[in-house]
Amino acid sequence: MLRSLRSFFILTAALCLTPAFVAAAQAQDAPSLETGKFRLHKFQQPIGEESYEITRHDKGIVVKSDFKFTDRGSEVPLSTHLRTDKNYRPTHFDIKGKTSRQSTIDDEIDINGTTASIREGKETRQASVPAHFFTIAGYAPATMQMMMMRYMARNKVKGPLPSLPGGAVSVEDRGRDVVDVNGQHIEIERYIVTGLIWGREWVWMDRQQNLVALIGVDAEFDHFEALRDGYEPLLAFFVSKAAADGMAALAEMSKQMSPQSKGALTITNANLIDGTGKPVIPNAVIVIENGRIKTVGTSLTVSIPKGASIVDAKGKYLLPGLWDMHAHFEQVEWGPVYLAAGVTTVRDVGNEFDFIRSVRDSIAAGQGLGPGMLLAGIVDGDSNFALGIVRANNAEEAKAVVNKYHDANFQQIKIYSSVKPDVLKVICDEAHRLGMTVTGHIPQGMDAIGGVEAGMDQINHIQYLPKVLLPKDYKRQPGVVPQIDLNSERSRNTFKFFKDHHTVFDPTMVVFEWIFHSSAVPFAQFEPGAAKLPSELMAPINNTGVPPEQAAAGQANIDLFLRIIGALHKEGLDIVAGTDQVVPGHSLRRELELYVKAGFTPMEAIQAATIVPARVMKVDQDLGTIETGKAADLILVDGNPLDDISNLRNTRFVIAKGKIYDCAKLWTSVGFKP
Repeated sequence: MLRSLRSFFILTAALCLTPAFVAAAQAQDAPSLETGKFRLHKFQQPIGEESYEITRHDKGIVVKSDFKFTDRGSEVPLSTHLRTDKNYRPTHFDIKGKTSRQSTIDDEIDINGTTASIREGKETRQASVPAHFFTIAGYAPATMQMMMMRYMARNKVKGPLPSLPGGAVSVEDRGRDVVDVNGQHIEIERYIVTGLIWGREWVWMDRQQNLVALIGVDAEFDHFEALRDGYEPLLAFFVSKAAADGMAALAEMSKQMSPQSKGALTITNANLIDGTGKPVIPNAVIVIENGRIKTVGTSLTVSIPKGASIVDAKGKYLLPGLWDMHAHFEQVEWGPVYLAAGVTTVRDVGNEFDFIRSVRDSIAAGQGLGPGMLLAGIVDGDSNFALGIVRANNAEEAKAVVNKYHDANFQQIKIYSSVKPDVLKVICDEAHRLGMTVTGHIPQGMDAIGGVEAGMDQINHIQYLPKVLLPKDYKRQPGVVPQIDLNSERSRNTFKFFKDHHTVFDPTMVVFEWIFHSSAVPFAQFEPGAAKLPSELMAPINNTGVPPEQAAAGQANIDLFLRIIGALHKEGLDIVAGTDQVVPGHSLRRELELYVKAGFTPMEAIQAATIVPARVMKVDQDLGTIETGKAADLILVDGNPLDDISNLRNTRFVIAKGKIYDCAKLWTSVGFKP
């Protein structure tokens, strides 16, 4: 909801044009009224540029934007044109190109009076145009967001703004910041924008109505930033400010959802699955005080404190809060999502340094809304496919990176794919010296055994295992999924090697099922959460899978990975449940369903998302089971998940550090169907 746009209204008594715009407009033969350039970033890494030009058209203007970046070797170009009247009301809009490595867009809109002719790809339609609206399609380009803000100021729009080709955009004024640019103190106004992507974006506008920074996510839901020329040195400030401001906004919501209550929180009549492996304890009573479990027992052994808030859990099952061991907490909205799914702890395995520190610290201080966080700091090496800005290409850089993360209280180092083998060993040695562990991808040019020999403690993604289980002389054939004998001498020796090194595996099986399932089978058919998404997530998450003619090979890949996970588990190796996102929140449930399919018992699957990750991350003295003295991270579920692991999808309440939340309200707070 647009709260005030106060600085805009004070400064826009005339046509709401920048000084440069006005001055140029007075020169009738001027080729341009305004030009500008933004530097584009992904995970704070410069990846491209966007330039724009505004020219005169009849009594209005024409805005042209050229947007292009390169992400891990793939070009993402986008061209956009906007034509408006003198009040910035659109009369024509077209956008064509790519918005991510995987997604394309080709839309065109013409407005004639109160009617809009809209083409989205090959589909065309007519739509009525309200009194106030704007033409815009997603997070990019930044120029269109700037023009939308100018339109809202010029026309004094104070409520949600309908957008074409569809949706509505809301803007909330979050206050004023003062920044130093080339020795000058500049006042800029901070806004939260919603309705263009799932969740929030942040934009900053200067007193001349120039957009100076945009912090959000791209069409892959990865961190994305656009900064006007001259503001790039302030990137870390904008990223951390957006994170803290987003957490503050969620903290306000948290107070409404879980008001602070006096006295102990007591859960009665629960069927307790404490996570230790013991049978279900019926008629359990748990007393919680100051965010910790004070007493665990039954109605025969536990006295309910006077003045306690009582939750009658009759018919429900009480479990430890779940873990997601492969999180990328890239938007503040992930906080409510994780809690809604019963996830009370996450391990973030690669994020923007300034963003994730701010989010973690806000939640830990009770100034946000989300699960507890453990962090693995990402590091990559220089290559055309590198990700992020934290790089290590030699021993000196490797040690510096590890110490930077250690000093910021990260628990692990996350290896990405372009780290060189000799640098990997230095990273692992330095991390171990400082008491940290190392997880991540197996770098290019190495295999999983080489990664562990270099010092890696954990491996992300099951995709790295087939190579070290196949015969050494195996020759890959395009389109052919290898047949692996998991009882062969090669396989047995490989499993023994990992067991001797106490290697931990984070399979992210849900990612591979999402990629390799047949596109002819609706994703929601086996992942019900895919039908409960906000509209902005529906297409990118559901329109996936391999063509039907490749479905057999895709299923063979899924089956192979499940067999390997089952074999690792049978050999006694630690498996920890993680998702790498996919369907926010819901995919952790699917990961556990797949573990059961791979041969885990439901209890073992639950432990892969509770006590096993707590033990692996060396916090099992505080988390992972429901026992006296531990942190009060719990979930209440309808139906016994030991009978059917899918009953975890019926999580009704989550208790995070002693505060209880209604999961349905958490889901709807971020646009999901409960």
